Amino acid sequence: MTMDDTTRIESSRQNAHSSVRQLLERIDQLTRLLRSQQDALRRRGMNLPPSALQALQALHEQVEPFSKHIEASTVQLRHLHALADTSALVNSSLDTSEVLERVMDTVIQLSGAERGFIMLKNKQSSELEFVVSRGIDENDISHNRFMVSRTITNRVAETGLPELTSNASNDPRYQGNESIVANALRSIIAIPLQARGEVIGVVYCDNRFLAGVFKQHDLDLVTDFANQAAVAIENARLFESARQRLAEVKATSDMITNVLASIASGVISIDLKGMISTCNPVAEMLLAQTDDGVIGKSLRELLPATIDRSFYQSLDYVYDTGEQRTLALEPVLEGRPRYWNVIISTLRDYSGQVQGLTIVLDDLTEIRRQQEQVQEASRYLPPALVKNLRTIDVAGVSGEERIITSFSADVRGFTTFSERLEPEALMQIINSYLSLASDAINLYEGVVDKFLGDAVTGLFNTQLHPQPDHAMRAVRAAMNLMLDLQALHEVMPDTQRLYYGVGIHTGPAVLGNVGSPDRREFAAIGEATAVSKILESNARGGEIVISPATYELVESHYECEPFAPEKTKGRDDLTLAYRVIKRKQGTSPLTLDDF
Repeated sequence: MTMDDTTRIESSRQNAHSSVRQLLERIDQLTRLLRSQQDALRRRGMNLPPSALQALQALHEQVEPFSKHIEASTVQLRHLHALADTSALVNSSLDTSEVLERVMDTVIQLSGAERGFIMLKNKQSSELEFVVSRGIDENDISHNRFMVSRTITNRVAETGLPELTSNASNDPRYQGNESIVANALRSIIAIPLQARGEVIGVVYCDNRFLAGVFKQHDLDLVTDFANQAAVAIENARLFESARQRLAEVKATSDMITNVLASIASGVISIDLKGMISTCNPVAEMLLAQTDDGVIGKSLRELLPATIDRSFYQSLDYVYDTGEQRTLALEPVLEGRPRYWNVIISTLRDYSGQVQGLTIVLDDLTEIRRQQEQVQEASRYLPPALVKNLRTIDVAGVSGEERIITSFSADVRGFTTFSERLEPEALMQIINSYLSLASDAINLYEGVVDKFLGDAVTGLFNTQLHPQPDHAMRAVRAAMNLMLDLQALHEVMPDTQRLYYGVGIHTGPAVLGNVGSPDRREFAAIGEATAVSKILESNARGGEIVISPATYELVESHYECEPFAPEKTKGRDDLTLAYRVIKRKQGTSPLTLDDF
């Protein structure tokens, strides 16, 4: 039956009810008229036939029940019509809060109650909890002033049966309960909300002032509506629960996607058939896959043909044993050899069942290439520089101005000495002296800058190896050189004994790569190296000469003797220098641990 059919039926019933009411009124009018006429006739000694009034009375008795029936049917139809409208309205929403609000408004409308509330069972504790109310102060609820209401709602929730009372004060079921008087309750109606055979809550309505507000047909009507409303509420709650679960799953999925995308390693998972189920961007890049068709493809199809068969044997091994395997692979990809570190693990579900494998790929090609370069460079570069190759791109070091300490050492009398020896013997002797200087510089983590014949230059506090105590390191290296020189003289003939003169200066210099595109080297240019070379020229064999700038940084540890340098090479500002005599008394010997 359509809504239009229902409307037409209701209209017909209303017309019939109106006609019957009019007929009853006409009968009553005619009865009153005949009775007045009968009195007039009796005064004249006449009377009406007795059957006339009896016939009208019988007609009235027959029409009146029919009128009441039509009236009841009209009211019932109107209620059913309202029930259909409100039920459709309630079931049109899947938002729990909105559904509860509509249910409360509809119950108040259908029952004509003064106020009411809905309580739903807590799924964990099964306790009834207020969720929505009308005409009730929330403070009353929080202060538990609805003891009687709770008694009724709890009983309805336990039995699943509705309750109706026209006057709670006179109802024997509630006699002896002082709260009835305190709450001034009269008419009460309470209906269970049942869905799938289970009570999920209670609808409660009351009137504090009027008795007999609610009738049996009100109870029946609201009960019918409550049955539908309970289904709508449960559906809304299930939908919200499903939506929450879906949101949690999506959030987890997004988190996993973000984690996979942020991992520096390639991550691939395959199912039991060897088909790829997940593959992060790093793995796609390592496999040289740029399209979106990776998922669902065979792992063997995407891996380079040069992959060693031991990899596939390892896959089978992990499948069979569940043990993790780590192996190194050297595939050729796009014509270039690669170096991969691979970790293979089982992929299990919540129950612990193996669902596939997870493969983590780390491309070590660049790291291995750098290691090979460092190993090759270590044959030619000073240890302090090689130590920093892994963190600094030496090939790309641009010019940088900074304060450094420059170390210049030269073998005194070597030119005259070299004229008496054969080249092979001369090279052997000079190398032994140059080794002492480079070893002393390296010992205190300086950079050996250059070997120029019988001279050695060293740098402390470059950008390759920052050193806050660079001046102390340079002077300590010079002192160590002099001690090593004495030890060397003890095992050399007198005719081969030579001495170093050392100059040290702390000052600014520009450091960086110099040279041509084909050949480059790390060098320092500026005051620091120029002044240290001038100071070295003023040092006699076995002497260490330092500048005032260096002296200020080491004077607390070394006794020094000031003098005016004779050779300045045009530097008018170079009027004072210091010879390092010895370590001061009372200062502890410096060791490598001090640096």
